[in-house]
Amino acid sequence: GGVGKSTVAVELALTLVSMGKKVGLLDVDLCGPSIPKMLSLDHHSIHQCPQGWVPVYTDASQQLAVMSIGFLLANKNDPIIWRGPKKHAMIRQFLADVCWGELDYLVVDTPPGTSDEHMSTVEVLRGLNPDGAILVTTPQALSVGDVLREVTFCRKTGLPVLGIVENMSGFVCPNCAECSNIFSSGGGEELAKMTNVPFLGRIPLEPRLAE
Repeated sequence: GGVGKSTVAVELALTLVSMGKKVGLLDVDLCGPSIPKMLSLDHHSIHQCPQGWVPVYTDASQQLAVMSIGFLLANKNDPIIWRGPKKHAMIRQFLADVCWGELDYLVVDTPPGTSDEHMSTVEVLRGLNPDGAILVTTPQALSVGDVLREVTFCRKTGLPVLGIVENMSGFVCPNCAECSNIFSSGGGEELAKMTNVPFLGRIPLEPRLAE
């Protein structure tokens, strides 16, 4: 955890919206939902219509629809202590019972590792022929090892791996524009070569995202 998967998911969704696409952003990190806060939607709640749950939209254009268990919690600090079957039922509801409308893309943000949430998401999406997974790592060896296991998970479950992104890859000085490697460098690219997966690029560390 902590490699920036949610940040990359949000930026990907916003980029697609800027290209004129209609996008759904689904947060299936049931134990640590962060998407609502990242989009300044944490004080919003969802309501139901005859067809199911209505997602939260980021603006009046309704180009970006967001769904997260964070919208369902009366107290945002309440922990989610659920076993696998209840998690599976909730993810199935998110995917089947939300009024997403006509989407060009559905971006799914998952928790770290290869947990019940991953299994449930892949199982429910399998019949919809998903494009695949984008895996996010940081340059450190520990993170690279985690993503290697995720590559194996995707291949065993038949989910295509679209590519690997190396996040927090250096810090660009705002004054001189020189990039300094705070962590080790090149781990994501090496992993991509090792697993024969496309390397999609590096994203530098941006301190303003922590504000």
